Amino acid sequence: MDSSIFKAYDIRGKYPQEINEKIVSEIIRRFFNSKFKIIIGHDARLSSPSLYKALNKNLKIDNSCLPVGMGKLKIVPAGMTTTPMLYFLVNKLKADFGIMLTASHNPKEYNGLKIVGKNAIPISGKEILRIMNKE
Repeated sequence: MDSSIFKAYDIRGKYPQEINEKIVSEIIRRFFNSKFKIIIGHDARLSSPSLYKALNKNLKIDNSCLPVGMGKLKIVPAGMTTTPMLYFLVNKLKADFGIMLTASHNPKEYNGLKIVGKNAIPISGKEILRIMNKE
């Protein structure tokens, strides 16, 4: 995984060379490994539905493999939505995290992950990389 996709505000790269289903799955597997409520959504980019499916599938697989007593992930799929609506849902549903598949204003060949914590407070790509590298 190329560490250059971990940016100051998000995780972003060209699809499928720099970010793809395998990389999204690896990020999710290494970052989310406990009891959380997570809202997930995606934008209208052509690559977003496939990445969203990989994200949702990987969260469910990880959830089923958690040891007894460790808790479970509660996944709330928002489907195609806007980033502000995802942030609203994180607050409204009192979620621990929100994950939006989007590359925002970048050209169509890009995609990425915007991850927020409680109260929809953004978590930078660099912070996510730091946490992942601690394992």
